[in-house]
Amino acid sequence: MNILRKFATFGLLSALALGGLAQAHHSYAATFDLNQRIELDGKVVQFGFRNPHSFLQVEVPDGKGGVARWSVEWSGAASLSSAGIERGTLRPGDAVKITASPSRVKGELRAQILTIRRESDGFTWGLREGEVVD
Repeated sequence: MNILRKFATFGLLSALALGGLAQAHHSYAATFDLNQRIELDGKVVQFGFRNPHSFLQVEVPDGKGGVARWSVEWSGAASLSSAGIERGTLRPGDAVKITASPSRVKGELRAQILTIRRESDGFTWGLREGEVVD
């Protein structure tokens, strides 16, 4: 009986731990309004190339003479690597044009990337089927 109790306790603790991990990963639809599109035309401040999601920090003119810093969520490093994106693909200062789905929270400067273009060399990514478009 003691072994059965230990096994049950281990199973319960394992389920709780794994359940917490599963909850930590969110769906894009829960966080972003996938029916809306915004255009961001700015400069890369930082590119966080990682799993489960990569992030771009982009400074965009705010229309009032200043800049707003947007956090743009992207696919994970593993997925991006298979599409030809690497850690050094985007660098601070790169001018980019991004199409994205905005956050569901009004006023939050956060979005989920759909497409990106760097005019300086014609680099593009987005809209599935291999994602990188030359």
